[in-house]
Amino acid sequence: MSDGPLVGVIGGVGPQATAYFLDMVVRLTDAARDQDHLDMVVLNHASIPDRTAFILGESDEDPGAVMAEDARRLAAFGVDFLVLPCNTAHHFVAQIEAAVPVPLVHIVDETVAEVARRVPGAAPVGLLATSGTVRAGVYQRALAAAGASCVLPDDAGQATLMRIIYEQVKAGRPVDLAAFHEVVAGVRARGAQAVILGCTELSVVAADHRLLEADRALVDSLDVLARRTIERAGRRVRG
Repeated sequence: MSDGPLVGVIGGVGPQATAYFLDMVVRLTDAARDQDHLDMVVLNHASIPDRTAFILGESDEDPGAVMAEDARRLAAFGVDFLVLPCNTAHHFVAQIEAAVPVPLVHIVDETVAEVARRVPGAAPVGLLATSGTVRAGVYQRALAAAGASCVLPDDAGQATLMRIIYEQVKAGRPVDLAAFHEVVAGVRARGAQAVILGCTELSVVAADHRLLEADRALVDSLDVLARRTIERAGRRVRG
């Protein structure tokens, strides 16, 4: 029998980001044996409709209803809390939370809290995310509540991010790292003191190229979620 809580993962959004999240949880857990790791139930539901397309009005397939049903399926397994390793999907959190009594660890709130720990005061914060996340405003509201302003890429930079996310990472193709760094430099030039990687496909880029080791001002939402998941489950994060 487990001596800790059972974690439910609403995954597949996207599949590679979910796989990276699970790897992060394993690597970051301070464990000396199998039994020290978290018990998790993972629903890697890759066919959930596209979140950004729905938010932007390009699709009438509601991913929120599907994720709410996934939450019910995980609750039936007896999970103690849920995690959702996708930022854009947090536009639909109200539907998920209304479906089950199981609490959800909120990637947006936890990431903004991490930014507040790293950057003192009301410093401007850059946001690199899908156009769906930007349109949904989930990060802008969370940052405003924390007293910080949000710096977004210009139109060209946002288009570059969407190409990296959809045409490169999600498509399993090589990433234009130079173009990614140009977008980061663009929000920094406009005053951003920290830069949130607010899309878990960008977290894949950060992990593959070890970007967090080189730049402490990058705050990766998937890395934050993995750490908070470990702590919520009563385990210690590896130092």
